[in-house]
Amino acid sequence: MGDNGRTTVGIVGASGYGGVQLVRMLCEHPKVDLVYLGGDSSAGKSYGDIYPHLAHQVNLTVEAVDIDTIASRCEVVFLGLPNGLACKIAPQLLDRGCLVLDLSADYRLTDMEVYKAWYGSADRADHEVLSKAVYGLPEIYRDRIPHTNLIACPGCYTTSSLLAISPLLKQGLIEPDTLIVDAKSGTSGGGRQGKINLLLAEADSSLAAYGVTRHRHTPELEQVCSDLAGHEVKLQFTPHLIPMVRGILATVYATLRDPGLVREDLRTIYSVFYQNSPWVRVLPNGIYPQTKWACGTNVCYLGLEVDARTNRVIVMSAIDNLIKGQAGQAIQCLNLLKGWEETLGLPKLAFYP
Repeated sequence: MGDNGRTTVGIVGASGYGGVQLVRMLCEHPKVDLVYLGGDSSAGKSYGDIYPHLAHQVNLTVEAVDIDTIASRCEVVFLGLPNGLACKIAPQLLDRGCLVLDLSADYRLTDMEVYKAWYGSADRADHEVLSKAVYGLPEIYRDRIPHTNLIACPGCYTTSSLLAISPLLKQGLIEPDTLIVDAKSGTSGGGRQGKINLLLAEADSSLAAYGVTRHRHTPELEQVCSDLAGHEVKLQFTPHLIPMVRGILATVYATLRDPGLVREDLRTIYSVFYQNSPWVRVLPNGIYPQTKWACGTNVCYLGLEVDARTNRVIVMSAIDNLIKGQAGQAIQCLNLLKGWEETLGLPKLAFYP
């Protein structure tokens, strides 16, 4: 805790797209002081040199990652690192008394063998640490978040998809083995590193599926869906890259168990399910979400439809992949960890158009 009673916060991996969202929002958060920015490749650089649009607000230099330095300054640490690196740093920070929010996949999967199968990681020695991590999707695990010191922040595709799926499984409304998730993301989801498929000349005026049957968010989705349903669930998940910068639209399809359910019934069920979730908006009948509505906000918009001809429910979910799908959700978890108002310091309104 800082001298002024505010919580001291650091970010490891501050120069990526997730990191810069964290920096921007934490600078405006009324209860925190951002005191440390860490990163190996950008160490020694002024943050204002990396992101000139923040130079007037952020007077910090990116430092080499040093556990003792971080722990001496920070009560809370966000880890915005590539998969396989957070698991090397988090245990050391936890031992020194820090609260850790990991934005990678290292602590999302509860089964280490599943993690190895999908992420190809070498042997890890942090099994006990993994067992204490809480999956940081507040709308589902809000009651668990305040009772841990390690949050595994969900993936962006997973967030948009699970918010669409959860009431269906929790209430037993669908045949779980019929679940199909078709999702589309803007190019910022691929990170800031140079990649051929994310070049303007490659991505513009084109739409393409990728990671078909093998996308790494699949086991994460299935793990939470199985928890909600009370038995093993497998689903079909296909992501697509769409030529825009930010946003995810996930469309979920499933067969209803009760052919008599209509759209109005489902809207009532969803509204009750999310009545205490300030960041979820269940839209009126016949209104379907657009990614632009969520851009720059921590809001998830949900639209519902029932096809009586096929007896399927269709749920559409729109989020900003960098805010509700990443940095904003991490801050939402921080608010719950600290016992603060869940909406504190988070953006509610999009710029439009």
